[in-house]
Amino acid sequence: MREKKIIVIGGGASGMMAAGEAAKLGAAVSVYEKNDRFGRKLFITGKGRCNLTNARGPEEMLEHISANRRFLYSAFYAFGSRELMDFFENLGVPLVVERGGRVFPRSGKSGDIVRALERHMSENGVERRLNSEVLSVKTDGGKAAGIFTKSGFAPADAVIVATGGLSYPATGSTGDGYRFAREAGHRVTELSPALTPLVTREKWVSGLMGLSLRNVGVKVVIEGLKVYEDFGEMVFTHFGVSGPVVLPAGRAMTGRYAKAPVLSIDLKPALGEEQLDRRILRDFGKYANKDIKNAMADLLPRRLIPVIIERAGIDAGKKACEITRSERKALGKALKSLDLTITGGAGYNEAVVTSGGVAVAEVNPATMESRLVKGLYFTGEVLDVDALTGGYNLQTAFSTGWAAGRAAGRPAAER
Repeated sequence: MREKKIIVIGGGASGMMAAGEAAKLGAAVSVYEKNDRFGRKLFITGKGRCNLTNARGPEEMLEHISANRRFLYSAFYAFGSRELMDFFENLGVPLVVERGGRVFPRSGKSGDIVRALERHMSENGVERRLNSEVLSVKTDGGKAAGIFTKSGFAPADAVIVATGGLSYPATGSTGDGYRFAREAGHRVTELSPALTPLVTREKWVSGLMGLSLRNVGVKVVIEGLKVYEDFGEMVFTHFGVSGPVVLPAGRAMTGRYAKAPVLSIDLKPALGEEQLDRRILRDFGKYANKDIKNAMADLLPRRLIPVIIERAGIDAGKKACEITRSERKALGKALKSLDLTITGGAGYNEAVVTSGGVAVAEVNPATMESRLVKGLYFTGEVLDVDALTGGYNLQTAFSTGWAAGRAAGRPAAER
């Protein structure tokens, strides 16, 4: 029987997974990647540490999917977090589970994940074509027939589109897959940057760039209505704020408003107002003869202290023992409600993922095969599926890539 020829467009997480799995089943697989190396976006995920999945089971995983979670039911149950963790550990990558169930390579290096996926392809005989941009996908009689590149036409029995979305375009995610889908007759839903850092009106945040805060509470208030709330870690950037508790907030800020949304940060969420006041009193008693900025060193990171003092309207040169009750109350208010005015999101250049994509009603959820064009598959971010932070988006990429690779690579007699 003639070897089945499969072409995978894109050498990211889902593409490499799909290619290796299809080749493992005996197909002749070629991966076309327009960059000069594989996994460019993977290298930068999780601040270079690669939060590849979450240790939660399928049902809990699905609760963290933001769009079209039912579509991922089959994929998550067939190849979920446990299977993915076993997959990488069998490829020689020890993993570690951290706070919130986030899973990372024990080395803390995303390169270990990329190299493991490259081994997965190499060990199964995948042909790898770097610096190879695909211009279009050819279909013939309702079937995928191959691809066109600058070098000409390459025939195939199946084509897997794993091109990613529009986020982080510097890594090669420029929306090619959406064009391929439209040209094949698919509907692509409205696209927008998702999980994006927020831009603030307040310019003083730039002075705190790189400062991370843990165990803070955040909420988004729009015209007096609370639309989002979370607890965890955030970071200041040169243009605003980012981090796990900030990135999902953008979904709550759609539409136009008479007043700009406000992100309110509670720096001491574990303490009520009275408890916080007693804590401040204790510190001021301990450092009674020090300037207030030094008396707050046990309470806050040093870089943040001047901001809170200014927000509370207190003279930074005052001694702790000189602070009045009303000034102390103002400090407490500033600590419990550090408000930032949100002017927008940071856009695709900073977005973790793209919201929107190939309409999932036109894709088989068990195989990722197009319902319109036989032998055409879609995986990962190109689909209209996205999730919250915590490893869920990469799990989606790996699960859909695995499903597509297995389905496309299966001999015709077994399908």
